[in-house]
Formats: sequence, C-alpha cells, structure tokens
Amino acid sequence: MKKEDLFNDEFLKQFKSGDELNGFLKQLQKRGIEKMLEGELDGHLGYEKSQKSNNPNTRNGFGQKKVRTSFGESQIQVPRDRNASFNPMIVPKRGNMVDGIENVIVSLYAKGMSNSDIEEQIREVYNFEVSTSTISRITEKVTEDIVAWQNRPLEPVYLIVWMDGIVFKVRENSKVINKTIYIAVGLRRDGKKEVLGLWLGKNESAAFWMSVLTDIKSRGTEDILITATDNLNGFTDTIRNVFPESKTQICVVHQIRNACRYVVWKDKKAFTADMKHIYNAPNQQAAKAALDDFAGLWESKYSYAIKSWRDNWEDLTVFFEFPLEIRKIIYTTNLIENLNGKIRKYTKNKLSFPTDEAVMKSVYLATREATKKWSMPIRNWGIILNQFLTIYEKRVRL
Repeated sequence: MKKEDLFNDEFLKQFKSGDELNGFLKQLQKRGIEKMLEGELDGHLGYEKSQKSNNPNTRNGFGQKKVRTSFGESQIQVPRDRNASFNPMIVPKRGNMVDGIENVIVSLYAKGMSNSDIEEQIREVYNFEVSTSTISRITEKVTEDIVAWQNRPLEPVYLIVWMDGIVFKVRENSKVINKTIYIAVGLRRDGKKEVLGLWLGKNESAAFWMSVLTDIKSRGTEDILITATDNLNGFTDTIRNVFPESKTQICVVHQIRNACRYVVWKDKKAFTADMKHIYNAPNQQAAKAALDDFAGLWESKYSYAIKSWRDNWEDLTVFFEFPLEIRKIIYTTNLIENLNGKIRKYTKNKLSFPTDEAVMKSVYLATREATKKWSMPIRNWGIILNQFLTIYEKRVRL
C-alpha cells in the first residue's frame, strides 16, 4: 500500500459516520468561501489587509449571510467596505446560493426534471428548501445564454451538415399544437461536431428550412460541402438556393422506412433483404442494376415503393461519389437522430410546454447536456480529412 493511501485511510477513520465527514467538509468549504471573499475584497480595494493604503475606501467589518452549498446551509461572514461598493462574485448581493448549486439545478432541469421534482431533490439531498419560483428564476437565466448562442459566429466552411426536425407539443392561444425544433449539426475542419443552432417553427417545411439556411449563412458560413437530410419535399432545391455548390444526400434509412410503408407485414423481411443490394452496392452503376432487379421482383406488387426510389434516385446515391469512410457518415442522418433521441430522453417527462420560450429552453439545455462529450474528432478523422482535401482542396482551405 502506498504511503498516501495509508494516510487517506487513517484520515477517514477519524470520522465515525458519513454525517461527521459531511460536517467536516461543510466547515472546510465554509472557511474556503470566507477566504475567497476576503481575497475578492483585497482585489476590490487594491491592497491586502496587512498593507497600508491611501485608498479612502477601507474595510468595515463583516456581515452575516446564510448561503446554500452542495453540503447544505452555512452561516458565513462576508467582509464589507466602508463605501458599500463591494459585490462579491462568489456570493453576490441579494444572492444566497453558491454557483455549484445553481449548476446542479440547471443540470437537473436539463435532464427533464420539473421544478417541483427539483425542489424535492434539493431538499432530500442538500437538506434545505429552494422554492419552485427560485428554481424558475435560475433556469430563466439560460434565456440570455440561448440568445447569445443562437447569434454566435459560425465557421466559414463545414464539411458536412446534418439537418433534421423534432416535434413537440406546445400551448398556443389556449390550444396545444405541434411545433418543430429544427436542428443542424456541422462537421468542422478540425473533425469535431457542432450544433449550429435550434430554430422553432410550426411545421417542418422546405420554406422554413430556407430561413434556417439563410441564418446559418448570415452568421458567417460561406460553404457547406455536403448536406445530409431526410427526403422532405423541396428540401434539396432549398439547399441549392442558399449553398449552390453543396452536394445533398437524402438519408437512405429514411428512404427504406418510406418504401416499407407500402409493404404488408408478411413481405417486409424479404422486401428489405432484397432492398439491401441497392445501397450496399460498390458503386452507383451497380446500385442502378440492383434497383432494376429489385423492381423486377416487387414492382408489380408495390409500385409506389419502387417509384419512391426512382423519384429520389439522384439525391439518394450521392454517397457513391465518395470514398467508403465518407460514405458511412453521410448516407444516413443517424448522427443527428441519435442527438434527437437524447433530447427526447431528457424532455420525455414534459408532455407539453406552456410557451415557445419553455420548449426552446428545455431543448437548448438538453442539447448542451447531450453534446458535453463532443470534444474529440470523429473516428478515422485523419483519413477522412485527407479524402476531403483530395476532393475539395480549395474549398476546404477557404
């Protein structure tokens, strides 16, 4: 056993219960907060306690304040200045909660807990009361973050942008109606994914996507090499109107689902097995031959399913123009659908939202929670970057 491990064991043995350890840590945190407050006052006055100064504003004793921290409630001493101009950052005036607890509240809200559930959780875990109105006030601060985030500058170039919509029930004029949050995720030139924004509209439509793409462009994006979308009618033309050089790939998985809508249950297994030969083909020519064979087997019975492939053929087969590593990440919108799934998980407790602001706040926080681990480039990034540079050298280096 290492010396430091032995020390840790001996240190912990002095506490007979978890409550004693918690009490010790609570006192430790209390002293730490008070020391930080004194340090903040030193900075505010421009000199330390033991130094002389010509500053007419001097220390003026201490005030008492009850604060709530992750170890429960504590009574702390807050240093004062004669001019009453000192407003500490760690525990601001008229505030009684350390940032850590506010972060806990925001995190619980992001994971889909209601204000009353959060109130109960804080009471049980931290042993103090926080009203639902206080919780609402804390989460309302997020609205300012959303505005800043929605208007931040974007990268000049994105290699791929995946786009999709997710529907929520929102109250409007005494009725609960469906509204769509539009989501766009971009792949940057450093290989990392980034949510470009969230936009709220009544129904998913090509017209609304036009305003989304225009917003992305107005925030600094000059070029998108490839877009990956569902097969919403008119979507491809909309993208070309804003980013005319972008290649648009319709999600193959969406196409499979749409084709299967026309197929009876007893035929679905054989139908989907035969359909695999189309999108698993080595190139577009082989895929076209596979579609012809597929049509020969099923067109007489399911003509609309075959027609859906033929009508969207050009945009369904864009991925064949690219190397295998790029194909795998553009022929479906799985990446953004996985994000949507996590957002759904965090918001599933809310059957409907009272306002547009409420749904945006919840989805923004859920998105922030779901993307915390997006800190590394995507898999095989070195290979994929070299492939993009080979195909789009001038545009990637813009």
